[in-house]
Amino acid sequence: MGVFWSCGYHGTSLPDLLEATNLSRGSLYAAFGDKHGLFLRALDRYIDEALARLDSELNPQDNALAGLRTCLAGYVGRTSGAAGRRGCLVVAAAMELAAHDTEVEQRIRRFFKRMETRLREALARAQAAGELADGVEPAIAARLLLCLLEGMRVVGKTESDRTMSQAVVKTLIDRFAK
Repeated sequence: MGVFWSCGYHGTSLPDLLEATNLSRGSLYAAFGDKHGLFLRALDRYIDEALARLDSELNPQDNALAGLRTCLAGYVGRTSGAAGRRGCLVVAAAMELAAHDTEVEQRIRRFFKRMETRLREALARAQAAGELADGVEPAIAARLLLCLLEGMRVVGKTESDRTMSQAVVKTLIDRFAK
């Protein structure tokens, strides 16, 4: 996963993968079929980890707005400094492969839908608790948050200014809260 994340799909060579996995060519092909199969497994793992982190941050047992703040703060951290410059495997795969690789496109579309659903559910919980500002529609706000968070991943590749990112997410969440 780390090699694909750092080098991209096309920038990753078979020798890179053999070194990273510590497998022989035959073992790698036996385990994953080919480079594309290994990439899909790596992308699946990355997505699973991202969703698990999101579930932890947006824990339905906790206050919904506090969970959203935790989620947004996590994205500030992941899009700042060295982590920001490294970027996001999902965004990189979307830009490099999704237009012509149906399997990658489907995985990324499914990930974004699942992420948006979790955000919408958290916003709906905040609305039910009377914490959401009047006029904030959870479905629309969730899409806005999805676009902001993934956009932060892109911007963080070249300008990973933590202070500005913190101000942006604070401004947005303050608009959502009563």
